[in-house]
Amino acid sequence: MAKDYSGGSPKHHHLEQKRKRLTWILGVSGLCVLFYVLGAWKNTNTTVTDKSELSNKAGCDVTNPKSQTSVLPSSTSLDFEAHHMIGINETGSSIQKIPACEMSYSEYTPCQHAPRSRKFDRAMLKYRERHCPTKEELLLCLIPPPPKYKNPFKWPQSRDYAWFDNIPHKELSIEKAVQNWVQVEGDRLRFPGGGTMFPRGADAYIDDINELIPLTKGKIRTAIDTGCGVASWGAYLLKRDILTMSFAPRDTHEAQVQFALERGVPAMIGIMATQRLPYPARAFDMAHCSRCLIPWHQYDGMYLIEVDRVLRPGGYWILSGPPINWKKYWRGWERTQEDLKQEQDSIEDVVKRLCWKKVVEKGDLSIYQKPLNHIECVKSRKTFKTPHICKADAADNGWYTNMEKCITPLPEVSSSDEVAGGAVEKWPERAFALPPRISSGSIPGINAEKFREDNELWKDRVSHYKRIMSPLAQGRYRNIMDMNAYLGGFAAAVMKYPVWVMNVVPSNSNHDTLGVIYERGFIGTYQDWCEAFSTYPRTYDLIHAAGVFSIYQDRCDITYILLEMDRILRPEGSVIFRDTVEVLVKIQSITEGMRWKSQIMDHESGPFNPEKILVAVKTYWTG
Repeated sequence: MAKDYSGGSPKHHHLEQKRKRLTWILGVSGLCVLFYVLGAWKNTNTTVTDKSELSNKAGCDVTNPKSQTSVLPSSTSLDFEAHHMIGINETGSSIQKIPACEMSYSEYTPCQHAPRSRKFDRAMLKYRERHCPTKEELLLCLIPPPPKYKNPFKWPQSRDYAWFDNIPHKELSIEKAVQNWVQVEGDRLRFPGGGTMFPRGADAYIDDINELIPLTKGKIRTAIDTGCGVASWGAYLLKRDILTMSFAPRDTHEAQVQFALERGVPAMIGIMATQRLPYPARAFDMAHCSRCLIPWHQYDGMYLIEVDRVLRPGGYWILSGPPINWKKYWRGWERTQEDLKQEQDSIEDVVKRLCWKKVVEKGDLSIYQKPLNHIECVKSRKTFKTPHICKADAADNGWYTNMEKCITPLPEVSSSDEVAGGAVEKWPERAFALPPRISSGSIPGINAEKFREDNELWKDRVSHYKRIMSPLAQGRYRNIMDMNAYLGGFAAAVMKYPVWVMNVVPSNSNHDTLGVIYERGFIGTYQDWCEAFSTYPRTYDLIHAAGVFSIYQDRCDITYILLEMDRILRPEGSVIFRDTVEVLVKIQSITEGMRWKSQIMDHESGPFNPEKILVAVKTYWTG
């Protein structure tokens, strides 16, 4: 007897069941995706807490009564510990509690350490150049802040004041008392803006320069101050939108560069000795020496030749102090008139051989200008046989490269009024205008479109940083370092904040982009992060490290890179790491032993991006 199918045909019945099953599967899958996205959104929707909230949520048991707003987000951190562990070149395999160094290392500068430097040749001041510790000499400890360390004054107050306990040195206030470099007033240091050659103050001195060459029209943006003292010249140029790289050696004038950075003024430890300055060719619009004690006329003019290398075509060199205006000062300088006249004549001779022209000499100032190109200079070699024009094409090499006694060649031009290498826009348009090095195609693989995309990328990223780190907009930070600056997009994106950025281009980068950064009107330096940076401890408020550890993880122990970051970071300063999850987990495990508080967060584009962000804060503690 045939079976009765009352529900219709068998085929139709099975189709209905399949349809219902498919609908159920799709519904459940949709709900799973929805809840996952909501959960990820909750984790990334972070807010900034004040210090009391941070102490409760992060378990921070170290407090600073002078501290300012914390920057560590309060949301639940992303935990990758159980699933993402790889073996990166490291010291130890588990979390290692790193002890504090002895207080005698409070101002330790590894590559300019006086006991090590004294072992090197004193000729041409070689002993004051970078001499970094060997692997066996590296310190596996945390550099301690002074016992009464306080957070520095906020900019612009910091230009004029610093806490004495942060830099407990009275030497300059005594040695340079008449010149008003620095004065001790109770628990603080005051910087009146004085200098050896500007007794009326740096502001008045700069006004004198402005009467001779235009400083306020945007044409001059980047400057270099050789032998900077406490960097008052650079400090007062800032209000004229001129950004100065100031440098001085670590010498008997204690802590000059440390004073400058404590004030919130760009500076580095450095010296003109036998090696090139760590900057690219054609970087600065203006160079300055105010009684900087550099023997410009000696060694066949080698130091002026190096200034010529880093000076942009059409850039200015300003000299004040011996031998300028020697007829007035020769008795005070305790030198003979004949000696001073001979020195000035020798400098003028080097200047002519470099094809520079003397713009003006007035009072205590003498100003010279580099030519726009080398058309006439090449012709002049028939008259001046030395220095010859270099044949090498390594003009930008500035990392452990010896100075040369030949003129660095400028890019070729087609007419005598054309700027070699290309003209730059006036500031501030210069920051986002296409840099000549990119428009000329001199950097392989980087074109106008990539430059535009990089600017948009960093605009979005800095907006994200502002949401998760409100102190960026509150003036909490002043001195910022970008450890892997590329095209300077990060520095351009933070222009509106009261900060300055030290843009670092790793010396082993595939593309040398530091020249582009200078063409945009920013400053920076070359650096190998397997070595220490040329600065004092506690000189940066915020360090930005994008992809740095992926570059260096196979080259040197990342523990020592993190210890160097801790050395140069101020107590309660912050670090932003951008890298893969595996690298960030390893970084976090090391920094936990360094008294840092940190949190891994999603990429600004969402949880599905493999790159993550680690925000860390160095906790307050003192020696």
